[in-house]
Amino acid sequence: MPAPPVTFTVFTKPWTMPLPELARHVASLGFSGVELPVRPGFQVEPDRVAQDLPVACRILADHGLRIASVAGPTHPAAIATYGDCGIPVVRICVSIERDEPYLAAEERLRRDFDAMLPALERHGVTLGIQNHCGRSVANAMGLLHLIEAYDPRRVGAVLDAGHNGLMGEEPELAVDIVWDRLCMVNLKSALWQRTNGPEAPVAEWRPYWTTGRHGLSAWPRYAAALRARGYDGVICLTAEYDDHQSVNRLIAEDLSFACELLR
Repeated sequence: MPAPPVTFTVFTKPWTMPLPELARHVASLGFSGVELPVRPGFQVEPDRVAQDLPVACRILADHGLRIASVAGPTHPAAIATYGDCGIPVVRICVSIERDEPYLAAEERLRRDFDAMLPALERHGVTLGIQNHCGRSVANAMGLLHLIEAYDPRRVGAVLDAGHNGLMGEEPELAVDIVWDRLCMVNLKSALWQRTNGPEAPVAEWRPYWTTGRHGLSAWPRYAAALRARGYDGVICLTAEYDDHQSVNRLIAEDLSFACELLR
């Protein structure tokens, strides 16, 4: 059986060029769409989302691209703009505050989600919660536990293969755990790099972001698990690399690898 169609998008965070140039660049790489950062210093600033996001949609559409998700603010006016622009997902990561118990953080986060629900419902937007290593919701089971009470059309899971790899989570189990609530998949990969020498009393480590072929995230296994379940949604390549000078080459290599695995 042929693989189901998926939509490959790219998180445009590495490129702060003007929108027309960005659109030409992303189209030349071979992507079908983007995740656009609505953040200070980027093409759409948070305080101008209502004015500038529709313009961004039109410019990208002129190059055959759609905004499949945004990483940006979640106040009602922003959510209304996402809905008006036909952008289905606003992706966020959620943090556990210093000295905050984990389950207390879940209760706080759910109160935040509850406050967003009327706008999400009214404008047909999904709040996509991404797992992230560190003081965050770090794995698939954490995502499920946090959002299982919500309608997945309004609060869904963004499964990040890169952070799952750093946490040592089995790809097949991660996909299985969040499958019914999956609204998007992030493909990236990293490995743990030691930051001090062998003479240090305790080893210290940091993530080093690399390509899909060379990190701890097993892209072939994620692809096989998604293919087996007939996944036909968005796969966002996040273009996160520690080699900042080679982003264009590395993201092209990663897109080719992802296409090989999923198409």
